[in-house]
Amino acid sequence: MSHHPPTSRQKAQPAGNEEATNVLKLGEFDDVDTLTLSEAALVINALVAKRRNERKNVNESEMLTKTIDYLDTFARFKEKESVEAVERLLSSHKEFAKFERAQLGSLCCETAEEAKYLIPSLTNKINDDDLQEILDEMYKLMHR
Repeated sequence: MSHHPPTSRQKAQPAGNEEATNVLKLGEFDDVDTLTLSEAALVINALVAKRRNERKNVNESEMLTKTIDYLDTFARFKEKESVEAVERLLSSHKEFAKFERAQLGSLCCETAEEAKYLIPSLTNKINDDDLQEILDEMYKLMHR
């Protein structure tokens, strides 16, 4: 048995204790601007197109190609006008956190029940009828 003080330090807590449950605990990502998949697709595709037009090195890596393919597959709003309209609609609801708005705009749930199941932090923020109205408006924009 040694009488020397311990030589090791306290182990740092690992990052990644974020939770998106009934209460959002996003840590350093709290109140960070977020994008829907449709917004991300617009940004990345515009940047790639600009670089191609300027004949700059686009550096189309496999990762970039796969990201664009993913966004093209899962982004629900394809037209810039629709993407902007959804962003305006969701941003007008100040009761939603930025993360929740991005989730609503990406998941495009059909019912308020589905939205609250997939985004549990919405449960006590908005009633089902009001949420359904928002989802119905988004659905109209999806099929323009």
